[in-house]
Amino acid sequence: MSLPLVFIVAVAKNGVIGGDNKLLWRLSGDLKRFKALTMGKPMIMGRKTFDSIGKQLPGRETIVVTRDANWRHAGVHVAQDLDGALVLAQTTGQRMGASEITVVGGGEIYRQLLPLADRIEWTQVDLAPEGDALFPPLDPKEWRESAREAHLRHPEAGDEADYAFVSYQRITNGR
Repeated sequence: MSLPLVFIVAVAKNGVIGGDNKLLWRLSGDLKRFKALTMGKPMIMGRKTFDSIGKQLPGRETIVVTRDANWRHAGVHVAQDLDGALVLAQTTGQRMGASEITVVGGGEIYRQLLPLADRIEWTQVDLAPEGDALFPPLDPKEWRESAREAHLRHPEAGDEADYAFVSYQRITNGR
């Protein structure tokens, strides 16, 4: 049985997820949620996303998708394409006893894997920054909101905006 594919993403009101290969906001609650949602699971990401994080995150198996056959990083699995990444994530996830595979960016990885996603854990950020990485629009015929939890900005925690945690479930079989 294959493990479900779950996107973890923070998206501004204008669809922006990043710019110049970095996050464009700081939300402490979103970082904690990211850790909780990815801990003990394989994470698929593009090389630019990995470079923006800068290191392997503890407690997770990182799978980096890159066309660069020479790219390596200690402790990180490398896949030359998305098909290879998905196979590697399935075998790694089953070995780990993970309940799902997480996809954590960037924009092109999200766009290409969206037809295969089962669920999206979306942080809706109440900002509209300029950026060069976008999340693809969701088709309301394929996705339904299943949960929402609003959060006010906490400046003392370093939050830069109000935000909401939103869960989307696929309602059609995109596979």
